[in-house]
Amino acid sequence: MADGLNEARALRVLELMKDYRNIQDRIAQLNASPPPDERNEVGYTILHRCHVESRALLNKPYAPEMLHPPTGANEAAKRQLRSAITDASARRLQAQKVHMRASAAIKWINRRNAILQGRKPANGNLVQLASADTTLRNEIAAITDQRVFNGFRAADTQAGFWLVDDPSLPTLQAWIRAQ
Repeated sequence: MADGLNEARALRVLELMKDYRNIQDRIAQLNASPPPDERNEVGYTILHRCHVESRALLNKPYAPEMLHPPTGANEAAKRQLRSAITDASARRLQAQKVHMRASAAIKWINRRNAILQGRKPANGNLVQLASADTTLRNEIAAITDQRVFNGFRAADTQAGFWLVDDPSLPTLQAWIRAQ
């Protein structure tokens, strides 16, 4: 039965999609032009992969899920909006993880450039370069679904957003796996 909250649900979809769009815009701004002989270095490959994943998310169609036939027009809208909230939340989670990895790769590129100062890697800077690689790998490993989910939950709560129909992390993970 309809509960009179479809306007709140529609607003929540807009909030989530606005966040998603902003994250995608920030990913698009994270660019680097690697020298040809460094294109396969870890940070550059991660950044490239992030751009590929970002485009894949943008190209992924919305596929609403209707498991049970609605009992009325308002009920159909309620189910569609709940599905849209789940889909938008999943896209936002995935995009944020991509953005965080791309940002870590950019930091790695900046560290590497500061170490090399326009020169080629040599014995005198290999330890520093290896340290930069390790730092990047540690930063990437720290980017988890739980961390991103908790960050969004805290920010959304602080902003006073309506979160009643926001999916749990396990629900989002199942939704993403099913896509």
